[in-house]
Amino acid sequence: MKVYFYILIVVFMMSCSSSRMTDSWLNENYKNYEPQKVLIIGLTDNLSGRTLFEDQLKIALERRGIEAVQSYNVFKPTFTNLKQNEEDIEKEIERLSEAGFDTVLISAVKGVDEKVSYSGDDLRRRYFWRRFGRYYYLTQDIYFQEGYYTKYNVYHLEASMYNLIENTDKSLVWVASYDLVNPKQVSSTVKDYVDAIVKSLEQKQIIDKT
Repeated sequence: MKVYFYILIVVFMMSCSSSRMTDSWLNENYKNYEPQKVLIIGLTDNLSGRTLFEDQLKIALERRGIEAVQSYNVFKPTFTNLKQNEEDIEKEIERLSEAGFDTVLISAVKGVDEKVSYSGDDLRRRYFWRRFGRYYYLTQDIYFQEGYYTKYNVYHLEASMYNLIENTDKSLVWVASYDLVNPKQVSSTVKDYVDAIVKSLEQKQIIDKT
């Protein structure tokens, strides 16, 4: 039964995009943190994905009474199109603080893994075959069946929130890791990811539920 359940999970993961949180941490010093004006940053070279992410997260935060602004409306092209040194970034942080931002919520892709699942109509039944001959007969398609293996990608993303007012080594408020499984369409993938982030922030009581 456990094997059958595992197979169902794999099939589901292969059939659609899925975002799931794998880890989450809240700074004990920020248990009662209440962000007022948040800069949302989607750190990616995929312009459409970045725009969708920042737009949807902005809407989700504003529904909870939090002012939020997309980074593409704040950062100048000269800042995002060129690699910045730490001094230039600190100057930008000062500019953000002067503009009233007290919080930054940033998301970035940390890595990608290629996974493999096994296909075949009789896959879920093989666990129950106890005789070697029968098992080999059913499994030998691994040699002959084209497409027996199906490859898919798992993207590892990280979202973190920083207190801009403090801006010290202790200014990290919250961080969480997510696995994005087999993304297909940008719109549905971004929605799943934003929903996962919002749920995490609600669980840590950083933002209110609607």
